[in-house]
Amino acid sequence: MGTGGAVSQRTQDARRQERLLREQWQAARRQALRWEAVAEGERWVLAQLLVLTARGWRLLVDRRWSGTRTADADMLLVGPGGVFVVDVTTDREPVEGHVSGLLAATKAAESAVATLGMSPVAVQPVMVFAGQRRDASLDRIRLLGEHEIGPVLLSQRHRLRAESVRAIADHLERVFPGYAGSAIEQQLPPAPEPHRPGSPDGLFDLEGLRDAALKGAMEAPIEQWMTFLHPDQVALVRRNWSGPARISGPAGTGKTVVALHRAAYLARRTTGRILYVTFANNLPRVQSTFLTAMAPAVADRVDFRSLHSWAQEFLQERGVPVRLHGDKAETAFSLAWKNVGRASRLASLDPDPTYWHEEIDHVIKGRGLTRFEEYATVPRRRRRASLHRAHRQSVWELYEAYESLRGERGVHDFNDVLSLALAEATRRRGGPPYAAVIVDEVQDLTLVGVRLLHALVGDVPNGLLLVGDGQQTVYPGGFRLTDAGIDIRGDRGQVLRTNYRNSKQILDAALAVVADDAFEDLDGLRTSGRRDVDLTYHDGDVVRVTRPTVDAHDRDLLDALRSLPDGARADTALLCPSMRTLGHYQRLLTQEGIPVCQLEHYDGRAVDAVKLGTYRRAKGLEFKNVFLPRYDAVPGQGTPAGPAAGPAIGTGTSETARERAELLRSQLFVAMTRARDLLWLGSVTTR
Repeated sequence: MGTGGAVSQRTQDARRQERLLREQWQAARRQALRWEAVAEGERWVLAQLLVLTARGWRLLVDRRWSGTRTADADMLLVGPGGVFVVDVTTDREPVEGHVSGLLAATKAAESAVATLGMSPVAVQPVMVFAGQRRDASLDRIRLLGEHEIGPVLLSQRHRLRAESVRAIADHLERVFPGYAGSAIEQQLPPAPEPHRPGSPDGLFDLEGLRDAALKGAMEAPIEQWMTFLHPDQVALVRRNWSGPARISGPAGTGKTVVALHRAAYLARRTTGRILYVTFANNLPRVQSTFLTAMAPAVADRVDFRSLHSWAQEFLQERGVPVRLHGDKAETAFSLAWKNVGRASRLASLDPDPTYWHEEIDHVIKGRGLTRFEEYATVPRRRRRASLHRAHRQSVWELYEAYESLRGERGVHDFNDVLSLALAEATRRRGGPPYAAVIVDEVQDLTLVGVRLLHALVGDVPNGLLLVGDGQQTVYPGGFRLTDAGIDIRGDRGQVLRTNYRNSKQILDAALAVVADDAFEDLDGLRTSGRRDVDLTYHDGDVVRVTRPTVDAHDRDLLDALRSLPDGARADTALLCPSMRTLGHYQRLLTQEGIPVCQLEHYDGRAVDAVKLGTYRRAKGLEFKNVFLPRYDAVPGQGTPAGPAAGPAIGTGTSETARERAELLRSQLFVAMTRARDLLWLGSVTTR
């Protein structure tokens, strides 16, 4: 068809759509006029909503709000954009009685759809002002004029497919039956595909709807978990906690998804701000992107921050000087080791100063210890080396030398920032700065960091939610929540046990790495490395490649990346154990013309590039395809550390070497469990 013919066809299509819309509007007006009990302005709004029923929406008018005496709303509207509880008013401004009635009706609707696994973020209250033009918000309620209601609803992000709209509307119609004479004639949308024999009836098979929605979410990236969760997860999102709470569970069980939905849920129900904190500084950008797509109306009320960046800003706002300088602090420690540590008894236990730097960072300063007698008796959780009092005295002397040299340079380290913030938060006056604090990957924080976040909200109901898994710890040291003065009792400690991310093949490969590494979780319980997990996702593959040289290994890696289908790079990650290895593969992929995106710059939006980062940077993320080149090499040495079937990373026999090896295996486990469909494991043999 020529250019002129194409233009003519588009013109005819536009005229046909305009004529169809006019006919739909006239039919809706005629039906709305039959509702004599409502005012003319309300009939105009009803007519606009009736037009939507010809575009795949279902409208339920004048419902009985079962189970509540205070609920009051005019309509329920179910469509591709979710569930909307609508109240139409002729008032000029929101009236308290109408607002409370609409919110009560919304809460009832949330409870009704929760049995289907629908998240409360997909249920939105809307107040429509007849005879006005308006588009604003009042807390979680969208305030719209009669001219804005139709376009706004049609522009909503699509959450539900046609069969889900029908099933949810039918379910709500049964839960909230209409009064006599409330039935309206819905304008029929285009006919759906013919019903196939043996397939479930979307009108009545609610169990089938829930299973289909979960299956669709499991086959999609994490950002698609915006509407449907498992009913058990929805219950946690909506739970009323009487104090600090914790959600734990193995990798892939949806802890972060529940935490994000919880943040949106709390933001809709409180007037204060919500703080969502992680340790890694790349995760807040990704999580903010997901929440903005999932619940845009409340996204600006949730602060996504890494702990240290938030603490720095917190101190600056209160006029507390912060002189963070990592390089100068590192120089101070190097001099302290040279002057005090190298000739001490510590060198006979481990001549690598890194171990003793970690001891200061995670045990002494990370726990906020200020006197030797405190350190002399403190349990050094997740630290294998047995230190007698004389050894601890040597560590303390190294610590004091470091602090003296750091003070001479007038700089702070990262632990100092948290300690200063804790002191400031403890002495603050007035109400809490946040309505709630959600901590993701809590196991990666230090004890001082957890105390700081607890100090912001205390033990108020729904104030503090800790999310994480001790098996996925990627930093040295550890603590128990009781050490932080946090008491998790009864049902305030919940464990998720169903893996929605990994296939059996991928999870088995990952568990083989840590099977012999029992770990102590934050509640103090000793847990086996091979935990029982319920699997729901079975399609996946583990590809193992072993080559005699790095060049041969890398050629196979490049071939595998090039063979990915179109668009697959957007959901592909290449992860490395160290920055040195990462630099090698960034240069290699760039030279070969394969686009890359560093995880430290990744914000969760789809980009046609392989995501590149370290195992630690991948915490909290997931990808359809994950490539782990030279996964069984000891970082910094480049030599294999064990058989390809399950690497015993680390070659030393000392207590510190075994501790280091266990931590490396934990990091590898985290990297492997980022994969949903494909896990590529590359290995280089030695001669």
